[in-house]
Amino acid sequence: MMQFACHAWAYNNLPLREAIGTIARLGFRSIDLGTGPHIDVMVAAREPEKYGTAVRRVVEDFNLSVTDLYLLLPHVNSADPARRESQLLLFRRLIPFAIELGTPGITVSPGLLQSDGPEHSLARTVPALQRIVDATENTDLRISFEPHLDSSASTPEQAILLVEAVPGLSLTLDVAHLVTQGITWRNIRMLFEHTAHVQVRQARRDRLQVPFEKGKLDLEQLMVDLAEADYHGVVSIEYMTTFGWHGMAEVNITQEIVKTRDALRDLRLQVLQE
Repeated sequence: MMQFACHAWAYNNLPLREAIGTIARLGFRSIDLGTGPHIDVMVAAREPEKYGTAVRRVVEDFNLSVTDLYLLLPHVNSADPARRESQLLLFRRLIPFAIELGTPGITVSPGLLQSDGPEHSLARTVPALQRIVDATENTDLRISFEPHLDSSASTPEQAILLVEAVPGLSLTLDVAHLVTQGITWRNIRMLFEHTAHVQVRQARRDRLQVPFEKGKLDLEQLMVDLAEADYHGVVSIEYMTTFGWHGMAEVNITQEIVKTRDALRDLRLQVLQE
């Protein structure tokens, strides 16, 4: 049965323990984590096992399990070789943290759209992601990248180019980033066969986050098509507090999570019955 999670980034305004506790009280048994206010990336790199154990114990205190860890390393494709190497070294140092945390997978950015343009940005992304995959070859970690706005791979065509160029790489698909661009559902759906992790929130053209009733993401079609694609990953609800970014509306986070959670649960039952 398809499982649902909630991303802790929804509660970046709360300390980690309070954010995790809030998600647990909403009835979730799985959680996505990411670097930022909740996970100090420098501490994680300096004391990976110790810090990983500490964070995992907080998650376990609330009877939750981690379903994904997003490592914010936006300059893996920097035009500056030293900056690229620094980001890739940091990734390698974070692998023991991820293992100790107990996450089944890591999500990374394909790198931002750099100042020398989209072609060069995307070209440097390929070897960077290959090195990230290679660095985890002796682990059980799944490595995915998220095709997101402002990145070197924001479209389905660019995303497929990367997964075909880097063996072992998969997608973390935040569908809202594609809906916001006005990409057709047919082109979104073709990514499902390469997708290992899904993130959802309501969005519409030029609005990366909107209230549930104003969104254009067809959750029923999403669930049906994921089932047809034999998707066995997690669907994570990811509302965010970066209000204003690409038209991201300031919403009642908990209210929107609950509406999305309930809709997904009803649709899961419906899909199973069909």
